Amino acid sequence: MSTEFKLSASLEEHEDDVRAVAFPYSKLVISASRDATVREWKLLELEPPRYDCSITSHGSSFVNAVAFCPSIKGYPDGLIVSGGKDTIIEVREPGREPDKDAEALLLGHAHNVCALDVSQDGTYVVSGSWDSSARVWKVGKWECDAVLEGHQGSVWAVLAYDKDTIITGCADQIIRIFSSTGKFLHTIKGSTDVVRALCRVSPKHPSGAAFASAGNDGIIRLWTLNGKQVGELHGHESFIYSLTSLPSGELVSSGEDRTVRIWNNNECVQTITHPAISVWGVAACSENGDIVSGASDKKVRVFSRAKERQAATEAIQAFDDSVKASSIPKQQVGDVQKDKLPGPDFLQQKSGTKEGQVIMIKEDDGSVGAYQWSQGNQSWLSVGTVVDAVGSSGKKTDYHGKDYDFVFDVDIEDGKPPLKLPYNLSQNPYEAATKFIQDNELPMTYLDQVANFITSNTQGATLGQSAQAPAEADPLGTESRYRPGESTSNAPTSSLPTSRPKVLPQTSYLSIKTANLRTIRKKIGELNQQLTDEGDRDAVLSTSQLATLEAMIQPLEQNLAGSPNPDDILRSGVDLVMQMVATWPAGQQLPALDLLRLLTAATPAAAAYRSPEGGTLVDVLESSKVFEDPDRPNNSMLAIRAFSNLFETPEGRTLADDSFDKIHKLVKSSANNSNRNLTIAITTLYVNYAILLTLSSYRSEQRSMDRGLTLMDDLCSIIRTTVDSEAVYRGLVAAGTLLGLGEELQMAAREVYDLDGALKKAEQAVKEPRIRGVVGEIRGLLQGFR
Repeated sequence: MSTEFKLSASLEEHEDDVRAVAFPYSKLVISASRDATVREWKLLELEPPRYDCSITSHGSSFVNAVAFCPSIKGYPDGLIVSGGKDTIIEVREPGREPDKDAEALLLGHAHNVCALDVSQDGTYVVSGSWDSSARVWKVGKWECDAVLEGHQGSVWAVLAYDKDTIITGCADQIIRIFSSTGKFLHTIKGSTDVVRALCRVSPKHPSGAAFASAGNDGIIRLWTLNGKQVGELHGHESFIYSLTSLPSGELVSSGEDRTVRIWNNNECVQTITHPAISVWGVAACSENGDIVSGASDKKVRVFSRAKERQAATEAIQAFDDSVKASSIPKQQVGDVQKDKLPGPDFLQQKSGTKEGQVIMIKEDDGSVGAYQWSQGNQSWLSVGTVVDAVGSSGKKTDYHGKDYDFVFDVDIEDGKPPLKLPYNLSQNPYEAATKFIQDNELPMTYLDQVANFITSNTQGATLGQSAQAPAEADPLGTESRYRPGESTSNAPTSSLPTSRPKVLPQTSYLSIKTANLRTIRKKIGELNQQLTDEGDRDAVLSTSQLATLEAMIQPLEQNLAGSPNPDDILRSGVDLVMQMVATWPAGQQLPALDLLRLLTAATPAAAAYRSPEGGTLVDVLESSKVFEDPDRPNNSMLAIRAFSNLFETPEGRTLADDSFDKIHKLVKSSANNSNRNLTIAITTLYVNYAILLTLSSYRSEQRSMDRGLTLMDDLCSIIRTTVDSEAVYRGLVAAGTLLGLGEELQMAAREVYDLDGALKKAEQAVKEPRIRGVVGEIRGLLQGFR
């Protein structure tokens, strides 16, 4: 067996960054991605390795973490556990189709789930979140068994060390040890930056360490359980995102410097450079010692030391060539003085001093090449060409003894000196924004604004990222979390507000228009094939209808990014999607409802639609019984999002106004469901209705008052009973906006619907500055009306 890992397989089905990977068995790889899917990769053939891909989970937002529960009683094939931006942890049996019910949905986190692990005996799951907590969930019981509190920042890493011990790594730079029952035991300090990764260290490791940690300072630290540091591993040149341990006792790491690194004792023995900016995750197979990585280039890659499990020579060469062809932004390697660089002869004359060492060479054509020393090959390997990044002069600015590409002045309060915001193009804007907020004790609600400020003022020059703006994000924040690779067109360009800006009354309609249309189209094709196989001729789409779906993707994308217009192909698309909603079985309606949600925002043709019987899209949704299946809350959620998006066009607002009673009846039937996304969809719709009802042209009408009272009743109930911060916030914004209807509604809000009591409940349930701010505004409005 070779001592060097080489490519075994490159797995290419994901449509966005691969954020997390697991390698439970030699014939099974699991990956999670920002494309909202979790995928299983099953080994079909060994020489050369070939895998079959299937989607095991398909949600509506980024999936950032995945873990595998080993075979236990009741689950002989184990369980796949995943979580992400929607805050829900999903538990599924391998091989189960994504449209089938999950084994469990674990609810409790209030923000993005960014870390998961399962105990070795399969008895509990531990999760970490941006909500500054970790949670313990008993397998089979599927309820939160303990909340691990005390963190002062996002919990980026969790480790189910053994059946009795849990370790967490946090943005506050502290490692914490808890019992599996939730009891806090002690802290471990010593990290100099955010802790992003944890892993168990094998008893074979000579350091005697129990576990390893790593993070934004690029150092791997080895610890005993009582907190003694027994080693440090240096070599990474940027953030370390992931750690794992091999059966041999070696450690494996991956990070923002494009590499996976193998560590034997305290020495890096191999560096595997990827043709990507970020290698987000790495995992090892305990059965055979192979490793798998997930990266920002959307690919999952398996590597092996065993020649019989390595890819064909051509595939390995293609991987090496893709690394050589990589463009490395100049800011990632620091100041490069081309005139002082050695020429290509240096590569033959000098050896490297350690594995992974990188040097710059002035090529014969005048370009600058990056070469990395391979200890195994005893040679320099090309890992890319250094290029200038857009928007940067390459000159550094000193701040507190460190060099930065930019040091911004940020005005927070009139009359006070600006705060300094240092930033390097090699940084993730979100990380820089988080550190700036924490250093200056600012509200975390500034996070999106600061990240967008960075992106805007660096002209989209962030490493490996596109300056192209995505489709319009949700103004109140559910869809607008900063995402590396995107910048927003409405990013602030000068300063942060001097104080929390007034929210009420809300005057801009909200919509949720982000989507991966290619994924939706692909899913429709798969489901249509299922209907064909089942002989359901009435529901099956013809070849020409599938062609219509394909043809509408580009104009739909253009309309979502620009202004709605009545494109003929979109009009045909509306007819086709409504046919699917009306005729496809409930278990297969989801992608059609997702398309409808987008079409109501993109074209007035959706509001103008009439069925053969003369019904509107509201009538079709009512007759399709989308709202009558409590076991499929996502169907209801997407239908309600479609209602919300109607407010994007004048025709849609007219339909929403004319159909208020019917829409409210349908929505009300779903209001008791505990699904977070469903509740957010309802409160978003109510925000839009509140804006419409308080327009000057509507406000004086009695029906506006009647509808306002109806909505206020619902909203007070939602605010009192919901603990999700986003749902509470939107509910408060809707209620506060409705107060603009006048004294009758204000009096009813206080005396009939107990809005004051609802405000107290909201403050108790969600301790966020934005909640306190909007509650204060509502109280001020109510005080003025007394």
